[in-house]
Amino acid sequence: MAKTPKVAVLLAGCGHLDGAEVREAVLTLLALDQHGASFQCIAPNADQHHVINHATGQPAPGERRNILEEASRIARVGQCLDLAQARAADYDALVMPGGYGVAKNHCTFAFKGAEGEVRPDVAAFVRAFFDAKKPVGAICIAPALVALILSGKASTDLTLGNDADCAAAVQKLGQHHKDTPDARAIVIDEACKLVTTPAYMFDDARLSDVFVGIERCVAEVLKRA
Repeated sequence: MAKTPKVAVLLAGCGHLDGAEVREAVLTLLALDQHGASFQCIAPNADQHHVINHATGQPAPGERRNILEEASRIARVGQCLDLAQARAADYDALVMPGGYGVAKNHCTFAFKGAEGEVRPDVAAFVRAFFDAKKPVGAICIAPALVALILSGKASTDLTLGNDADCAAAVQKLGQHHKDTPDARAIVIDEACKLVTTPAYMFDDARLSDVFVGIERCVAEVLKRA
């Protein structure tokens, strides 16, 4: 009987403007479940960069939220593991949904582009999958996090949709950006076992198309697990 792959799902909070993109995160978990994989949601136990009021799209002055606590809204109570307790060796693959939290909480790509820094714990965890040649799926803006982590170490094919500024930034980091036409597309880098899909990098993408891309990404990750 084939082994059930165990997949780490790294979340950046809850809410597309300051955390994980909720739709992308839930669709990722749905795709993993449909394919028979087991999964573990994981997030750093640290404050978000800032808090955005998702009704207005504006910052909420003085408000603070914890990434792990917010990610647990998606994972359900007690089902999101503190990143400090997570080991890449315990998993067969890694999938990272997007949302601005990836570019604000896990790293500073949202503010500094190619000059951005990555949280050391996030960098070490993600890099361990690449070092072990385990497959990684990166959704929406998450390929930018990969580009920062692998800069100077490996070059990959990846996609952030057709955003010219993001493409220029990841290419400055030594990665090869592939423009894609819509949320259903995926890009596979066989050498690095990296699968990327743009999802809501296309703001007006249909939810059904976002799921097509995410399901294709998950399926290809699991084929390599």
